[in-house]
Amino acid sequence: MSPFLILGVLIGYFSLLFVISYFTGKNSTHADFFIGGKSSKWYVVAFGMIGASLSGVTFISIPGKVGADGFSYMQMVLGYLLGYVVIAQVLLPLYYRLNLTSIYGYLERRYGVLAHKTGAAFFLISRVIGASCRLFLVAMVLDAFVCQPLGIPFWLTSSLTILLIWVYSLKGGIKTIVWTDTLQTAFMLLALVIAVFSISSELNLSLGEMVTQIKDSSYSKTFFGDWGSSEHFLKMFLSGMFITITMTGLDQDMMQKNLSVKTLKDSQKNMYWMSLSLVPVNLLFLALGALLFIYGIETGVISTHYKEVANGTMDSPILALQNGQMLSLTPDKLFPYLAINHLGAFVGIVFIIGLVAAAYSSADSALTSLTTSFCIDFLGFQKKEYPARTRYLVHVGFSVVLIVAILVIKELSGQNKSLIDQLFTLAGYTYGPLLGLFAFGLMSKRITKDIAIPFMAIACIILTYFSTGWLKSEFDFNIGHARLLLNGGLMFLGLWLFSLANRPTKAHS
Repeated sequence: MSPFLILGVLIGYFSLLFVISYFTGKNSTHADFFIGGKSSKWYVVAFGMIGASLSGVTFISIPGKVGADGFSYMQMVLGYLLGYVVIAQVLLPLYYRLNLTSIYGYLERRYGVLAHKTGAAFFLISRVIGASCRLFLVAMVLDAFVCQPLGIPFWLTSSLTILLIWVYSLKGGIKTIVWTDTLQTAFMLLALVIAVFSISSELNLSLGEMVTQIKDSSYSKTFFGDWGSSEHFLKMFLSGMFITITMTGLDQDMMQKNLSVKTLKDSQKNMYWMSLSLVPVNLLFLALGALLFIYGIETGVISTHYKEVANGTMDSPILALQNGQMLSLTPDKLFPYLAINHLGAFVGIVFIIGLVAAAYSSADSALTSLTTSFCIDFLGFQKKEYPARTRYLVHVGFSVVLIVAILVIKELSGQNKSLIDQLFTLAGYTYGPLLGLFAFGLMSKRITKDIAIPFMAIACIILTYFSTGWLKSEFDFNIGHARLLLNGGLMFLGLWLFSLANRPTKAHS
């Protein structure tokens, strides 16, 4: 497929985003940038959050994981549902009651200033890593199919990726993001449906035959009972629940959209409808993954020895044919490879638009939330009047940080492991202290010394890292994504032990 054709489609796509940005960013204030003036419609936010929750990592990584892990990811999706109930019934009422712009303001009221800064700092680290991973996927695909043929270096591709977000989110902030995310979610879901039915058509399968073939294949296995495996149902379900609570409910990026809705009741509606929609959408992504492998093997594009080579792990490559020679692919590259090289120009273009829409629907709000958190949590925008120029400079600063992070990820991306697995692994370390801080604050009335919290958070991450290695080497127990629970539990325990030195008393809020 011609790189000029792809480039033309992308120019048209981003022109549409800039039009939305122009109309939503006119006469915007700090309040519009941070929480949209609390005028967002709950159903618009709910639809846009589907794309933000899934992101480009899901768009590429979930289909690629199916070859070795089957439909095991659905075990996490079921856990997500319970996590969203906790957010809607526990966290959202707290945020609305305290009238928060940054959710980490709660930590200052509950513990003190150092806890507030610690929570915000861990969010900034977590979100920079997460957003960079998502944008790296887009930059990787654009580099391979557009920029390399045109002689454009990867660093410039990454910079242009961030520059586009910076331009259309600079003025309107979250007020713009709510509407651009809605558009991008629509494109992502459309691309997903078209890809599924295009592959089904290539295989000459009706809808019923497609469902039957996927169900009867080895790829559809969903529930796993081996306790030592990272795919065990209980581990995956609980991990899904707590990943949702932390990466959505304790994440300024995701909560900022909810807080732009006027009332708590509408925000809860948004959360419930969005969570229910994720079940069929994720199931469709997994179905797409099964179809990609079925298509690849039946057409000879993927080696029939894949299952032997993979040996049930994501650490082995997918073997594909290119110009008569074997090509080693990571799971994340399977969908792009087939869509652009084997499924026709139309599917290739749809894939590019879907990937960009999926990645940008999470990455644009990430840049906005990073700017919001730094301005509110570290500069104190709500306590002191700052000019818009200061916010613009912070926005530029985080844009540069994201570019550097993408380049670092590129240098470290030689593994065959699925990027979504790596993302959840990192989240287990960076979001763990936040989980412990919020859980202890909500479940206990004890007070702990504020000065100990930053050191305790770092100690818990170190203990979690060595504990997971010890469990694996001594008991052959793979903790998987449940490391988040271990990390958060250690933080909770540490806060409780330190609180014993203080007389039990009522919390600050």
